Formats: sequence, structure tokens, C-alpha cells
Amino acid sequence: MSTRLACVVFDADRPRFVAGFWAELLGWAVTVDRPDEVDVAAHDPDGLEIALTFLPTAQPKNGKNRIHLDLATRSLDHQRVQVDRALSLGARRIDIGQGAVPWVVLADPEGNEFCVLEPREQYVDTGAVAAIVIDTRDPVRLAEFWSTASGWPVTYGGAQIAGLRSATGVGSWLEFVRTPDEKCGRNRLHLDLTSFPADDPAKEVARLRAAGATPLSTGGGGGGAPGLILADPETNEFCLHRPAPDSLIA
Repeated sequence: MSTRLACVVFDADRPRFVAGFWAELLGWAVTVDRPDEVDVAAHDPDGLEIALTFLPTAQPKNGKNRIHLDLATRSLDHQRVQVDRALSLGARRIDIGQGAVPWVVLADPEGNEFCVLEPREQYVDTGAVAAIVIDTRDPVRLAEFWSTASGWPVTYGGAQIAGLRSATGVGSWLEFVRTPDEKCGRNRLHLDLTSFPADDPAKEVARLRAAGATPLSTGGGGGGAPGLILADPETNEFCLHRPAPDSLIA
């Protein structure tokens, strides 16, 4: 059985502050608030939106993040409202060479890039986060790996962009966009996976390694849950967690 995609993790200088920004912008709630971890999630407990986790770090941001969020909007007016709201909460406009495009590129209060998209049919039922976007040299290859890791099927793929989505057809997309840039240093954003309670963690690690993952180290990984730090085929770090003890209670 597959592991599942649990959250997007932000390394943060001020976890509570930047988590508050994202909670306000997305209309979500802070669900965990501790010195070593702050979590933000949608209010609907049955929703399939991926949670955001903010962990403290002393590592400075260095260059453009290889992972960013795209936010969905319902209309051009809604796009303008979302941009104005983000700016009022502490975001700023940035130029990463996007040129004249219909979406708006912003950075959160700690410089993490994100896009407020113009309305698109593809994202009408995603919730607040339209897509988690990963820069890659090979969209199809990386999409195939993350399909194995997340259990989400590859919905489309090509030389420039590939995308995954839950087989249920709802929730955020996971997209891979071709870039010539090489990865440099540790990613400030990464993905966390969780194994299912009935699965053997060692077999899950072996399955991920067979798909192209490389183990890096063991560690806490936030939330007090034991985790294994791995890298995908393009050396993007991710953490594989075992289910928390309370998730094993029927």
C-alpha cells in the first residue's frame, strides 16, 4: 500500500508569525501551536486539503525556493481581493522573471514565493490551495516518483509540466514544472509523507528506494513523531513519518 502525502513543511525564522500569515490568508486555522512546530489546516476535517507545518530553523533563505504554493481564485475580482489581502498581511510583490502573466507573484513575510492565480477551470474545486508546485529538470520522471510516494495518479505529463491529483478528483494538485536551475543546498519547503498504520515501515522505505529515493538520516521531523529523512530523485528532501499513536486507535 502507498504512503500518503501529509503536509507541506516550511522552515521558518518565526514559525508562529508566518503560520499566522498563512492561516489568515487561506482562511484556515492554527491547529498545533508549540515552540517546535506550528500547524495550519483547513477548517473542514473531512476536506482533502494538505496541511501546512512550520518548523524553526536557523538556516537563512538562499535564492528562489524550489517548492511553492499556487492559490486558487474564483474570479478576477477575487484574485484582486486575495492579492490585496496578502499585501495587507505582510506579503510583497516580487519579480522572478515571470514577465507579463495573468497570475500575481508574491512573497510571504519570510520571502517564500507564492502565486495568486487568475481563475482557471482546472482549479475550481481544489480549495484555497490550487497546487503545490515543484521545480524540476524532468517533470515526468519526478511526477512518476511522487505518484509512487503519494498514491496519486499522474493526470498529465509532458516536457514542461506534469501533474498529480488524488484519485478522488478533489483537493490540491501536485505539479512539476521544468526549470534549468540546479538545486543548491537544503530546500526551505519540503513535503512530508505518512505511512498507513497497517504497513511495514521498512517495506515502505524499500518501496520508495526502489522508486528512486535516497535515505539521508533519521530524525524527529516535527510533532514528536519518529521520521526518516529521504531525498527524491532530484535530491529534494522529504520526511517519512510513522502514524502518530492516537491514529492507531479505532
